Amino acid sequence: MLVTDAHTCKGGGAAPDSRRFGCTPATVGPCRSKPRQKTNSVDTLLPHCIRMTQTPIASPRGVAAPPFRESLTSVDSVDHWDLVELVAEGSYTRLYRARARRTGPDRPAAYALKLLRREIQEKPWTVELMRREALVGRQVAHPHLVSILAGNVSRAPYYVVMPWLEGATLKSQLDQGVVFDVPEVLWIARQIAEALQALDAAGWMHADIKPSNVHRSPEGHVTLLDLGFARRVSETGSAIDRAVLGTFEYMAPETISSSLRTDIRSDFYSLGVMLFELLTGRPPFPAGTLAELATAHREGSLPDLTRLAPHLSDEVASLLRQLLAKQPMRRPQTPAELIDRLVALEIATFSQRALA
Repeated sequence: MLVTDAHTCKGGGAAPDSRRFGCTPATVGPCRSKPRQKTNSVDTLLPHCIRMTQTPIASPRGVAAPPFRESLTSVDSVDHWDLVELVAEGSYTRLYRARARRTGPDRPAAYALKLLRREIQEKPWTVELMRREALVGRQVAHPHLVSILAGNVSRAPYYVVMPWLEGATLKSQLDQGVVFDVPEVLWIARQIAEALQALDAAGWMHADIKPSNVHRSPEGHVTLLDLGFARRVSETGSAIDRAVLGTFEYMAPETISSSLRTDIRSDFYSLGVMLFELLTGRPPFPAGTLAELATAHREGSLPDLTRLAPHLSDEVASLLRQLLAKQPMRRPQTPAELIDRLVALEIATFSQRALA
């Protein structure tokens, strides 16, 4: 098991220690803090491949962390993690393949370490997003939700550690021209819905469903990534008050409205946008300026599915239209309802499954 300082949370199991994950006792429960700086997107870098084969062991109490050294292309170590390879980097984070130092250099690098870049650590909202990811990842566990195994969000260097998964994100597969058959898309959607069910049961919504945040293994297992944008359903305020975060191409209308509250049904809309892209090869609304995208999500008509995807059954097309309804009340109302409908459609379309 992961060795951490922990206490038992109400739902059973271990909750992150406030000192280890940089939260005050008040934020170990429902976290009500908000990003302090408005932005339209955040570069949250996550692995294209990750598979867990061992568990990390925390450094003994009282042992000082090794000095932190960062360069543009590589870092030797962070705390008790050896960084083996720089996998990717963006404006805000760097992603490394990592190994727990006490396991020895002959063991595989079975972890992904996402490190906040030193030059933007003075921006409080970037640290807050990483703290949120650590909090949600330790509070909610599900086979289709990324696990946060360890991390430090109380001081620099700020980082989180995840298992290394084999496979690729849906975005990378779309970029490579991969075509998904209907049963496969429904299977992907059902696995995401099951992850959303776990988040919803704990009072969270993901708030950034998009192809680059969905990892798919060679066997078809789906993992929902990137919990930094997750929001408590109880959090209130307009998009202006709470800062518009995430990706506009996949945002629900109420997310960018000053009058409607967001909840798990907002994630359903984002899921619908992604499914539309997987099934038709294009998003429902073409990319444009942020203002144009916001208007399209709030007021734009859905393109004709019978023209773009004539192979879809009426039942699949109907569910897709409901997921993309402008009003949350017209979408599926709970993850359980959505899962039941997806399972029924998986069974109904199973004969359309392409053979490998």
